[in-house]
Amino acid sequence: MVGFGLMQRVGVVLTPCHGQLKPRTCEFRVRIRCSSNIYVSRKKVLEKVDEELAKGDDRAALALVKDLQGKPGGLRCFGAARQVPQRLYTLDELKLNGIETLSLLSPVDTTLGSIERNLQIATILGGLAAWNAFGISPQQIFYISLGLLFLWTLDAVSFGGGIGSLVVDTIGHTFSQKYHNRVIQHEAGHFLIAYLIGILPKGYSISSLDALQKEGSLNIQAGTAFVDFEFQEEVNTGKVSATTLNRFSCIALAGVSTEYLIYGFSEGGLDDIRKLDLLLKGLGFTQKKADSQVRWSLLNTVLLLRRHEAARAKVAEALSMGKSVGTCIDIIESSIDVSDL
Repeated sequence: MVGFGLMQRVGVVLTPCHGQLKPRTCEFRVRIRCSSNIYVSRKKVLEKVDEELAKGDDRAALALVKDLQGKPGGLRCFGAARQVPQRLYTLDELKLNGIETLSLLSPVDTTLGSIERNLQIATILGGLAAWNAFGISPQQIFYISLGLLFLWTLDAVSFGGGIGSLVVDTIGHTFSQKYHNRVIQHEAGHFLIAYLIGILPKGYSISSLDALQKEGSLNIQAGTAFVDFEFQEEVNTGKVSATTLNRFSCIALAGVSTEYLIYGFSEGGLDDIRKLDLLLKGLGFTQKKADSQVRWSLLNTVLLLRRHEAARAKVAEALSMGKSVGTCIDIIESSIDVSDL
């Protein structure tokens, strides 16, 4: 709602309606018109943000977002999330908040694991069938096996297993709707939490094939990318602030937390947990200090996701439709009331 001060600045005091002065009615109409103009302005800025991100100018995109941060009709939710006090939380306290860490921090992707096993079985059976059908000699089988081993090693060394991941992930998205939906919800959790705690998402990909088409590299996994030059600058100096670490920790755990809240357990996100673990070790955290950081981040992230479940669901729908980062941000801003932050 536009305040009285803004009404004065646009030069509106009183307007005749149908020949009579009706202050309250006219004021309401002016407020609606001004609010609409601000909304249009926000959408234009977000379109510009998309343009800057497409050009790879992360600094310009972040500057645009920060310029609208916290302003009426602007980006009120960016970095505005109400977070829990930071202290040492026990496992019992997490359980009281409905968080079972074993179901959350040890993700096992049963869908992709099943696909990998089935592919291995199919390869063996196919080899046996070819042996019987074409009379392949043991020596030929040896050379074929050696060639396959070479290709597997080449993929692991040169592409970090990217080719294998591409094949398995593509099969998963094609034949398992549950897997496809889970990945979308996972990335929506990353996107929403990052935005609410003040980190700007700059792009996302739902599948390995999508990532290959967008980035042209097999070494890039599917997921959500962020404007993180400020974080990288701190890492390069060897001094990561508590605020930055808190943000990184919550974003890293947002995907597994989303899966846990929806399905009761997490399957994806093992790489996210490993990255967080490596960061904490790199910063010289003791096990007790690392546990404290992870527990606070889990509690904070889960409570934020619960509070803004409707917004996350709408972001997930937008991601499934391939909407731009700016559009997803606009959805968040339109879905969350400031009083609920």
